[in-house]
Amino acid sequence: MSRRHAAEKRQVLGDPKFGDIVVTKFINSLMLDGKKTTAEQILYGSFDMIEQKTKQDPIKTFHEAIDNVKPALEVRSRRVGGATYQVPVEVRTDRRQALAIRWLVDFARNRSENTMTEKLAGELLDAANNRGAAVKKREDTHRMADANKAFAHYRW
Repeated sequence: MSRRHAAEKRQVLGDPKFGDIVVTKFINSLMLDGKKTTAEQILYGSFDMIEQKTKQDPIKTFHEAIDNVKPALEVRSRRVGGATYQVPVEVRTDRRQALAIRWLVDFARNRSENTMTEKLAGELLDAANNRGAAVKKREDTHRMADANKAFAHYRW
């Protein structure tokens, strides 16, 4: 890692259909092997499925799902005097969003529906309704941080 200066953040453009930056980040996370148009088709297809099922704005449901999955706390390993402690720390805003997006994509891939479009639509709907594997992951992360709050004084 360079000690001179931190890498500057690249600004991503809004997606072509909705002009939303978070949707673009989600598409980039969903993309495999540089196939961005395929990732866009999957996400927009799942938005269409969400709209058919709920009769609501899919972007609103999407943002609700991401907000429900964002973790507030996480544990980080801290080595103190030969022992390693799991120290609970608050999660930075940009990392919260990145974790939520990553968890949604990963758990959507592991679902049992037939196509990725159906899997993603199902996971987004579950997350918007505060259930599903991604929300469980957030709850587990919070539970772990809560269990280790005795070590919070090792925070740096």
